[in-house]
Amino acid sequence: MAHPTVAVLERHLHLYRRLWRASVFSSFILPVLFLISIGIGVGGYVGQIQGVDYLAWIVPGVMASTAFQMAIGESTYSVLGDFKWVRAYHAMRATPVEVHDMVAGWMLYILFRVEIAAVVFLGVTGLFGALHSPWAALTPLIAALVAVAAAAPVTAFAASIEHDSYFALLFRFVMIPSTLFAGVFFPVDQLPEPVRLLAYLSPLWHGVELSRAATLGVAPPWPAALHVGCLALFAVAGLAWAMTAFRKRLQD
Repeated sequence: MAHPTVAVLERHLHLYRRLWRASVFSSFILPVLFLISIGIGVGGYVGQIQGVDYLAWIVPGVMASTAFQMAIGESTYSVLGDFKWVRAYHAMRATPVEVHDMVAGWMLYILFRVEIAAVVFLGVTGLFGALHSPWAALTPLIAALVAVAAAAPVTAFAASIEHDSYFALLFRFVMIPSTLFAGVFFPVDQLPEPVRLLAYLSPLWHGVELSRAATLGVAPPWPAALHVGCLALFAVAGLAWAMTAFRKRLQD
């Protein structure tokens, strides 16, 4: 018998094998189209930012935001559905699978999804000449850290609610503002200071700055260890919350 965590991962992969075609556009094609339209199209008018062409400047932001949005999107309806409608997690609990196996298996699935998209995107952007440093090879690892930092607390949130209407609030007031104001499209130092402080609280900003430092071969605005520490804090706190939420939900 496979390890319980691996068994949970296999279950999610088996479902994805039947549904993967529905995710091809959003996971692979849309980020590349976005890169071409904004990075090259708008970039022709913007010119350079911080001494580099706009395409090279926006590439790491698009990669990090893709990981961020994928992690949040996958961790909403799928998690709530497996509790409320499918009751898959209740079925797992009747087996040797423990709560930490459920959470760990789900996070591994998220990483699987994000890493494939990140590697494909990295290869495409390399063809455009948008990678200026060999440190760009680290960006899939950064995307993985961003994914866990976003997916863990959202998974916990999805396991704690009873109605999917809350997800509209999550998308509107967390995911979209983070994408717009976390340094993906323009430097956050152009924002008013109160809004800039909110950007610093987003795990996406830390991922964007680490990715940009890697692809451009420059130092991030904060020490790299501090950016990594902030992302790790989101991930660890989110995982702890997720396991607590799963245990409470499975008692119902």
